[in-house]
Amino acid sequence: MFKLAGLTLAALTLSATAHADVDLKLGNTERVTRLFAFPNNCNVICFRNRTLEQTVEHYLTQSVQRDGYSEAKVLVKTDNDQLYAEISGVPKGYEKPLAALLDAGDLAYTGASKLNADGKWAYSWYLFLPLGMALENRKSVELLHFPPDYSLTQAQDYLRSATTDRWATLLTDNGIPADQTPGYQTIIDIAPIAAPSSAGKDLEGVYDYFKDYQTSMVKDVSQNASGAALPMVAFGAPVRNWIKQQYGPTVNVLGLATISPSTGVNVPVLGSNHPSYIWYAADPATYTGEDAQAKADAAGLKVMGQDLSAACWQAGMGSKPGTDPQVQLKSCTQTWQVTQKEKTCELFYTSIRNLTPEQAVTKCATPPIKSQLKQLKAPAPATAMPAPHL
Repeated sequence: MFKLAGLTLAALTLSATAHADVDLKLGNTERVTRLFAFPNNCNVICFRNRTLEQTVEHYLTQSVQRDGYSEAKVLVKTDNDQLYAEISGVPKGYEKPLAALLDAGDLAYTGASKLNADGKWAYSWYLFLPLGMALENRKSVELLHFPPDYSLTQAQDYLRSATTDRWATLLTDNGIPADQTPGYQTIIDIAPIAAPSSAGKDLEGVYDYFKDYQTSMVKDVSQNASGAALPMVAFGAPVRNWIKQQYGPTVNVLGLATISPSTGVNVPVLGSNHPSYIWYAADPATYTGEDAQAKADAAGLKVMGQDLSAACWQAGMGSKPGTDPQVQLKSCTQTWQVTQKEKTCELFYTSIRNLTPEQAVTKCATPPIKSQLKQLKAPAPATAMPAPHL
């Protein structure tokens, strides 16, 4: 009986420790206004009519939910021009990664201010930090180019975009439950600027303004709560080029590298196509000649195989920390480009060509397509394209 009581007491103590309330001073009104891009979506009429406090609560609630704390509550108050966040139902220390994000946000604001002073800021851009991400229970990190403006102005959700939606689907194709994909999609955009999706070329000259922000973010999110290095995926040519410039190694599509954001931390990085690249590669208008459709299908199938392989690597590395990156990649490419190439084909035709599953099976069984599936292991065509995080 005494032993049982002791176990019960220990359980209660653990429960109390695991769900201690946390408080965080966010800063004065001016700081919080700029770091949370407030107001997010007002042009005389506010699309989502939220106060500054409600806006902060909105993003912090997204974070606690994506961390798996469904019962957590967030309350933001203003006292003497200072904003404070009170979060209940989360572990002790939960506020630390949030504080680190906001500190990095100050660096982003400094970079954006310098960019504007140099006459390079566009009227249609918004400073937009990766708010609402999982802060503690991260499984992997995604390095992208820039967030689309509608993620801020329409959705007020960093993970609501064509790019992130497509990649979440690929993660589910690789066994990650849909409600767990946000934990794998902790995003760092090398340009923390919400801009029109066509702004990729315009943003190519801004990266150096955000060097301090970029490296601080990568350092802050490169490890999980227990200190283990998190796998990263570098999406698109601008990001892969940035990795080479900032950290040294060359990262090709389905190429592996290791970076060290801080001393003693070795992070595996996989190069990938940009999630939206497939819509360009598989567009018949990209090609010339009477066989443009066939060329587009062949290119799309190759990109689909690469993307499924990259998502497979991300899912495997994130769900089983400590896995050998090279072994995992070899297994994933074997799966999606050889063993299950017919499934790769079907997923391409359902998700990109909008065929029904039955139509996709029939299409993938035709001789012309079956012959193309033998080439999935070949490199995809090299075509230039700006890489917006659409």
